Amino acid sequence: MKVTFPHMGNQYVATKTLLEEFGLEIAVPPQCSNDTLSIGTQYSPESICLPLKVNIGNFMETIKQGADTIVFSGSCGPCRFGYYSILEKEILKELGHEMEVILFDPPQGDYKTFINSIFKLAQTKNPIKILNALSRAVRILYQVDALDDAALYKRPRQKQMGEVDLYYDEFHKEVRKVRGYRETSQLIEKTRKQILAIEEDPNREVLKVGIVGEIYTILEPFVNLNVDKKLGEMGVEIERSLKISHWLTEHLFLSPLKLTMEGKTRKAAKPYLKTMIGGHARETIGHSIRYAERGFDGVIQIYPLTCMPEIVAQSIMPTVEKDYNIPYLCLIVDEMTGEAGYTTRLEAFIDLLRRRKEKQENAELLLRY
Repeated sequence: MKVTFPHMGNQYVATKTLLEEFGLEIAVPPQCSNDTLSIGTQYSPESICLPLKVNIGNFMETIKQGADTIVFSGSCGPCRFGYYSILEKEILKELGHEMEVILFDPPQGDYKTFINSIFKLAQTKNPIKILNALSRAVRILYQVDALDDAALYKRPRQKQMGEVDLYYDEFHKEVRKVRGYRETSQLIEKTRKQILAIEEDPNREVLKVGIVGEIYTILEPFVNLNVDKKLGEMGVEIERSLKISHWLTEHLFLSPLKLTMEGKTRKAAKPYLKTMIGGHARETIGHSIRYAERGFDGVIQIYPLTCMPEIVAQSIMPTVEKDYNIPYLCLIVDEMTGEAGYTTRLEAFIDLLRRRKEKQENAELLLRY
């Protein structure tokens, strides 16, 4: 058995660690690229959302490395993501690749199926080995999210532009060479400290923008055209409304106990969207409101073309923008998205935020005197 998995931001670091701790042979997909997308687009339904196309590209690239088993997370609720594993398996089968798919759906009370999936992947029923591997992978997930947070904080403040990404990009090269929890954890911590030690420009005016939308397009840099790097270089610190570590804690640990970390977010969204309609539409609304209440300079929604939950959220966002007086930009991505036009829209939006902030500061000065 040689196991592979799809990319979604830094999630691959924790998944790689988990599979290594289980002692499995793995095929890590190359970083997502135009080649990945081109392959996935060629073999996927035209109207399906972009994440599935990239997933197919990931799998086709690792099949060349000998992968025969796919580990995939499931979903719940009215979103096409819940059908990904079935559709992707059928696409690969039509292409002549009989792949075993080990699916991890959120338990929702069905712990037997969930635990059996773990046994199947781990190839053991030894609870100590399984719990040790899972706990180490979870720790790596939180560590890599902390590394990402450090990069997001430092990018707009670094004195020498590009210094953060010298360390960050080097990390993504080196992490493929290390093996297991200890080596991976040490590499993450080393990189995080290097980034936090970067000299800052004390005179840099930093804007703060919340990124909301569909989880895959928020987290996968290739799909969102490296929005975090682009905005960082424009002097903008971003905060993503969704993280993998947050998603894992919410769906694997809290939801089965009827608990949630999203209580305040759901409460904020309730006047505009009373129930879960699939995907992260409710979170998009709720987090946007909370960003406005926290004094953020703006909100950017990113989602893949044809994503119905986010289309509903997009129709509500202009009302939120007006009610909470927070500028809003919507970016929709697919395989035809042009980087030049995308960047121009970001630049125009950030220019608007700067002029708006300057106007507000001048008005405050006038009131004082």
